[in-house]
Amino acid sequence: MRISIIGSGRVATHLTLALKAHGHVFVDVCSRKITHAEGLAARLNARALNHIDNMDLNIDVVIIAVSDQSIGEVVQQLVNIKPTCLVLHTSGSTHVTVISDHLAYAGVFYPLQTFSVEHDVDWLNVPVLIEANTPQQLEIVRLLAQQLSTKVYEYSSAQRLSLHLAAVFACNFSNYCYDVAHQIVQEQGVDFELLFPLMMATTNKATSISPSMAQTGPAMRHDEVILKQHQALLKKYMPNHLEMYRLLSEQIQKRHS
Repeated sequence: MRISIIGSGRVATHLTLALKAHGHVFVDVCSRKITHAEGLAARLNARALNHIDNMDLNIDVVIIAVSDQSIGEVVQQLVNIKPTCLVLHTSGSTHVTVISDHLAYAGVFYPLQTFSVEHDVDWLNVPVLIEANTPQQLEIVRLLAQQLSTKVYEYSSAQRLSLHLAAVFACNFSNYCYDVAHQIVQEQGVDFELLFPLMMATTNKATSISPSMAQTGPAMRHDEVILKQHQALLKKYMPNHLEMYRLLSEQIQKRHS
């Protein structure tokens, strides 16, 4: 297929390079900063643009891979040039109607994964959630997704939003807790790597049994002595994390009352 991408960040980069490896041709890379567009376009053998008005419309698919708050703005710019091809966004929390209310052919290609510049993506095992406003367009999205992943699921916008929210807890919030743990041991000159086996064991248990069944710790045991010791340490060295500790401990105690 002939594809153009709007966006040049982490999702755009990983997705386009994976699709290119499967033989798809990229025509345009459009980004607000031309230098960003040029960097990705060079890797795709595509043209770099910083204005959507200049896009080549002789294409099969346009992929919008920008921040959620910018998708609507991009769609309005596409309305001005009247593309007749399928237009996809890659957001987990944005409804498909942000496109279908304005353009004839709309869809969603949402990879449920965290993307970093430093790490390659194992696309075969990345769940890809798809949606489209017509059966014909859905098959196009499905074809693209199945070329990359063995885990392709058709979900509604409401279902996709619930998964995105769950992903924030499972990935973003848990990673922030890892960051806090790093800060705590760093404060006392303790090696953060000592926690790695524990972190891995926690993930393994959460994915093999119910996370509720896997819960351990002083809050789950209602061990008030340890809870107070921890809070005293946080109050002394890292008071900005004290309220979070209290709130999480309280929620664990309610869950395991």
